[in-house]
Amino acid sequence: MRPSRDQAASAGGAALFSCSLGIASVALPLLALRTGYSAAEVGILTAVSAIAQMATRLVLGAVMRRIGDWVLIVGAGLTLGLSSGVVAISAAVVPFTIAELLQGVARACFWTGSQTHVVRGDRRAVGALAAINFVASLGLLGGPVLAGVLVESSGRFALVVGAAIACLALPPALLLDRLPPFSPPAERPPGGIWRRPGVGVGCWAGVSAGAWRGLLSSFVPVALDAAGQTAAAVGVLVSVANGAALLGAAVVGRVRGSWVGRAFLLGSVAAGGGTALVTLAAGSAWSAAALLALSGLGAGALQTVGPAIATEAVHPQERGEAIAAAGTFRAAALFGGPIVVSGAVVLVPLAAAMVAAGVLIAATAAAVRGLVPAERT
Repeated sequence: MRPSRDQAASAGGAALFSCSLGIASVALPLLALRTGYSAAEVGILTAVSAIAQMATRLVLGAVMRRIGDWVLIVGAGLTLGLSSGVVAISAAVVPFTIAELLQGVARACFWTGSQTHVVRGDRRAVGALAAINFVASLGLLGGPVLAGVLVESSGRFALVVGAAIACLALPPALLLDRLPPFSPPAERPPGGIWRRPGVGVGCWAGVSAGAWRGLLSSFVPVALDAAGQTAAAVGVLVSVANGAALLGAAVVGRVRGSWVGRAFLLGSVAAGGGTALVTLAAGSAWSAAALLALSGLGAGALQTVGPAIATEAVHPQERGEAIAAAGTFRAAALFGGPIVVSGAVVLVPLAAAMVAAGVLIAATAAAVRGLVPAERT
């Protein structure tokens, strides 16, 4: 069955946006290191992006009651392009900080807008989200490899290429169906939407996936670089993790019933375990690749299953709020992961700090054990 124009536009835009983001995830920390920033400062700058993402996601539930999700997607492409362009001009502290803030806003708007858009149709939420996450992972697979090659000659040029690719994501976004803003039901359970059982599970999945992504975009490249891996090798290894996330997203899209909950639990353990051990094996490209693949498989499953569980637990007109809530927790972990490790490396070696972070990621499986609802059919 051929995809509709809307499905093709969603997929194309996600692939291009995530490719640009993948370039930035490798080029920014490596450029920062070569400019003279310390490992702790790289973590802090990455955390700035996560703060911006978290703050933006807090208001997106209300925003989507006023504007269509496609507007968020268009704005995200423009903002990401501007983010990479700013650092391509200057890597000084102020432009670098502005770029990280803009990247956080772009991440929040794109992922909330695109995931919300695809779950508004008749397809199963987990299947629709798996499809969009699969093509997004394709972009995240190619972006870091391209960045690693380009950074060998110029980190700034890599960011220029990333900015151009972000702009190419705009035409597909303009072809999306212009779905109306959400109109939530008048009768709603009291309290924040994140307190509802299914949405709460989605939020915990966001915590694990967000911490993994935050560390992959900050301290994993730092550890690989410190272990003597070349910039090109760093790009390839990060792409191994993103490629595994692609596979995890694809596989989990086929699960049903009780396997939805099992995918959450197994994903948490895999993401945490791989993250905990990768720094210890950073000197061996093959060992690092295996552990990054394990962590990517788990994270790919989590980033698909979490929002799916959250959206299936609420009224169709509340799905935007549910995804925004889960995304807010993900953004909080994007901030918390790098900032906690940044503080820890002042006291302990980076390897020990990463082991602790990985254990905490895996521990989310215990936090929600038995709380994952059965998938609706």
